[in-house]
Amino acid sequence: MKKLLVGLVLLGLCFGLFNFKGLASQGEFEEIVLDFREDIPIAQIDNQLRVIAQQFNLAPQLNSIFSKPDNVYIVKGDRATLKALRRSFVAKSTEYIEPNYIYNALEVPNDPDYNKQWNLRSIKVESAWDETKGNGVTVAVIDTGVSRVPDLKQTKFVRGYDFVNNRETAIDDSGHGTHVAGTIAQSTNNNYGVAGIAYEANIMPLKVLSAFGGGTVADIAEAIKFAADHNADVINMSLGGGGDSHLLKEAIAYAHRKGVVVVAAAGNANKNSASYPARYPHVIGVAALDSAGEKAPYSNFGAGVDISAPGGVGTGAGGIVQETINSKGQAMFVSFQGTSMAAPHVAGVVALIKATGVKEPDQVRSVLKKSAMRVKNDTLNHYGAGQLDAAAAVKLAVRGQISFRDFFRWLRDSGYLNPRFWIDGGAVAFLPKLAMVLGSYLLAWFLRVYFPFTWSWSLLGGLVAGSSGLFFLRGFYIFDFPQVPFRIMGSSIPEMGNMIAGNNILNPLFASVLIPFILVALLLNKPVWKWFAIGTALGVAACLGVNAVVSPAVWGMGSGAIARVFLFINALMCYSLALLAVKVERST
Repeated sequence: MKKLLVGLVLLGLCFGLFNFKGLASQGEFEEIVLDFREDIPIAQIDNQLRVIAQQFNLAPQLNSIFSKPDNVYIVKGDRATLKALRRSFVAKSTEYIEPNYIYNALEVPNDPDYNKQWNLRSIKVESAWDETKGNGVTVAVIDTGVSRVPDLKQTKFVRGYDFVNNRETAIDDSGHGTHVAGTIAQSTNNNYGVAGIAYEANIMPLKVLSAFGGGTVADIAEAIKFAADHNADVINMSLGGGGDSHLLKEAIAYAHRKGVVVVAAAGNANKNSASYPARYPHVIGVAALDSAGEKAPYSNFGAGVDISAPGGVGTGAGGIVQETINSKGQAMFVSFQGTSMAAPHVAGVVALIKATGVKEPDQVRSVLKKSAMRVKNDTLNHYGAGQLDAAAAVKLAVRGQISFRDFFRWLRDSGYLNPRFWIDGGAVAFLPKLAMVLGSYLLAWFLRVYFPFTWSWSLLGGLVAGSSGLFFLRGFYIFDFPQVPFRIMGSSIPEMGNMIAGNNILNPLFASVLIPFILVALLLNKPVWKWFAIGTALGVAACLGVNAVVSPAVWGMGSGAIARVFLFINALMCYSLALLAVKVERST
């Protein structure tokens, strides 16, 4: 029996944590689908539909004329209505009750010449845009400079530098750097021109190449350090040469130590090795593909190539089109080809990856390589890890990542940032709830006085979860499984009440040290998540302590002295558990 209870707790806990990580994927809906079982008589279905209409004030109707054989009905409703229906009498007569999710077409930019950008579609960038567009990430374009042509008008720029002419304004006098910057962050959805990959990212223009396309290693090395010192997240270098330079290698290592991802073109000599700087350690070397996904005939390959991306062939439909300038400085849309065009595709996807929260350069490189589309029989390393896949890279990056926006939404919908948390129960319930919240922070502060530690989001998240009563277990149940144990598991905090008895009696299994203990046992050796476990223990201690004073009602123990002592003891045990965990942390 003990093993069964622990198993149920672990199942509920895992559900809660998976739900926590999967918030970004929760869809929107305005309707609910009721799929009645085919073995239910029509008369019985009609009767239940009438009861639903009366009891829930809903108007069920067939989804379409084709829905009658499958008994699929639709009702208007939100998540509260969905939960109520799933817990009602009608659940036994249905195969499932689920949201009628609203799906949308993948984002297609309104830029009129986007249809010419086969290269962006080939890396599946539209699916990547569903998650991120690179907001907040800065990409340094170390090139011939960048001119703000009309299709870069809405693109965000940060301060750069012209190392060729030693001035702050890094104006392009070639067209190469502007074209590269366009692939990374061309203004998008502006009803003009073409699109860019990470079009919400910032561009840092750094001019190291003259109008004739040449530049010195000393200038390039200084530009790399400038970018690293001025908060660039990504560096793109669509340039290269044949000489190994200690100065350049040291600059790249410096940028890598500061968390900058460095991307460089492999070179256009069709040789079995990438040029420098693509060949250096800590640089992602990029080979070029044509519109058929084959290695472009000019692209270098072999040593130093980490991944391949569209570089185009020719200056027509098979090239990479972006807006840049001509020899007279006039803006125009031009198709270029080369590994210089391939590298910014990777730099743009790196910006998307970094925007999801993956920061370390080696982690970003790993995401790029693991998500790349594999190419069989690539004996000469034409493709490196494979072909760039923006959608797969972003999907891999966000797996297990929680953005502040998602975390805030989680708190808003489920925790004490939800106004209902404070309003439910009226003024009588407000002060105890406030005491739970403040109590958890006071316990953490008291612990910190004697065992100094650093405040972190994981610790604060644990305090939130614990002090609001392990709210991530709310409403947990699986349809077509026996409902009783799962509904009991969803009643761990007083404001939720007991799903069976219909009152606010606490469940002794969850109104105890058990879940904090399991969390600490599972997460104590995890550098970040152990603080979530410690915070949860402190939060539950505050929650149980307050309930022991104001509402000592425990299932099977009544609401007298026994229940009060039970809650006090478990609150003390939760605090002791946190204390022990911090001591272990300090001793390691």
